[in-house]
Amino acid sequence: MALPHWEETPADLGAATREIKTALRAQIAASGRTVDEVFAVVEQRVQAAVDDITAARRRGESVWPVIDYADIAAGAVSPAEIAKLRRRGCLVVRGHFERAQALGWDADIVDYVESNHFFEDYRGPGDDFFGSVGSKPEIYPIYWSAAQMQARQSDRMATVQAFLNAQWTHESDGVQWFDPARDSLYPDRIRRRPEGADSAGLGTHLDPGTLDLWMTQAYQQAFRHLFDGDVEKYDPWDAAHRTAGPQYPGSTMCSAFRTFQGWTALSDMDHDQGVLHTVPIPEAMAYLMLRPLLSDVPDDDMCGVTVNQVFPAGHKWHAPLMEALSGIPDVRAGDSVWWHCDMIHSVAPVEAQKGWGNVMYIPAAPWCPRNEEYAANVRDAFAKGRAPATSRPSTTSATGPTASSPPTSTRSAAAASASADGVQGCKYADHGHRHLPGQGLPPDRARRRRRRAVGACR
Repeated sequence: MALPHWEETPADLGAATREIKTALRAQIAASGRTVDEVFAVVEQRVQAAVDDITAARRRGESVWPVIDYADIAAGAVSPAEIAKLRRRGCLVVRGHFERAQALGWDADIVDYVESNHFFEDYRGPGDDFFGSVGSKPEIYPIYWSAAQMQARQSDRMATVQAFLNAQWTHESDGVQWFDPARDSLYPDRIRRRPEGADSAGLGTHLDPGTLDLWMTQAYQQAFRHLFDGDVEKYDPWDAAHRTAGPQYPGSTMCSAFRTFQGWTALSDMDHDQGVLHTVPIPEAMAYLMLRPLLSDVPDDDMCGVTVNQVFPAGHKWHAPLMEALSGIPDVRAGDSVWWHCDMIHSVAPVEAQKGWGNVMYIPAAPWCPRNEEYAANVRDAFAKGRAPATSRPSTTSATGPTASSPPTSTRSAAAASASADGVQGCKYADHGHRHLPGQGLPPDRARRRRRRAVGACR
């Protein structure tokens, strides 16, 4: 049976929610199983994963898989490590970059934002779109610093991204859903949290979308096995139909398709200092997608999911999943952290933080129709010195380049070359640390900045 669908945000969200829930329940019933029976299968599988995680904790084992970069680069990751990565859907890559390199990037970003007086001058909306999970992280819309550009375009980053992409089924039914060896250089932001900081953290949520996950044709196909009663066939690592369909616009979403979200540590961070936590169960997405169809959820409610807010996860509707919430182990500058794009995650609160908590966000965003379209927007944003036109806050960024050559859209795992973007060897990718557009530096300071930047390029 054909499901109703809305390729743009419905004008009446409540009516659309009631209609799609009725249709999904009827489609599942047509399979000869009830929603309760299908959900019970998912619940049993998820509970087994939760039990496995809690048992690992009791044994004192690390819940998060940890793999050395050298093993990834050498193709020496063991089958057991691959199995744990796929079972948990997350990973810490040790020594992804040399520690000295990461600390140097951190210092360069400090100089970059301070020379732009970013913290004094920025008047954008910030990350208030996390209000639905009751918190506000220390994330800033810095996109084009030389440090970020160098890390995104490095061979070492390409190697890890290709390794992670390869965990997915990226080709089926004669369609290549994405190219695992080609990244789209998705530009993301930075987090800076100073020593001694008190932070409320970031509540549990996920980022793949909102109501469009149930209401658009492409996602209905992507989650087809959940909606046709054949839930045993659902595979969270199957990219089919996920890379070309529309998404409902909103300030909570990333417009690109990411196989893994990720960040690279620019400082040492201990596991108890307000760090990232996940529910490391990729199959939990099945629970999240089917839970709103149970009878205890109001017909016009998707367990709190709505447009223009992050997809919330919590004890009210998803209590069994919360038992598995697990933090990363200690990380050092140069390590990177990755988690499946559908995974529930949060950032723990901290008081009087020990040391800095600095990262730059760099995901795995392989080349695919959706990312190809987005790459054109990225090139334009880079050339104009603006924040990328994703569905995150559309703010002007304090990092725009004045160099004449915008970045190339993609980079393969075999050839990640910064020189292709006209920034190789240049400490300041924007040749003068352009201020927030419309907030120009005084002429004498601007001349000093330009002389300094040009000197660094020679």
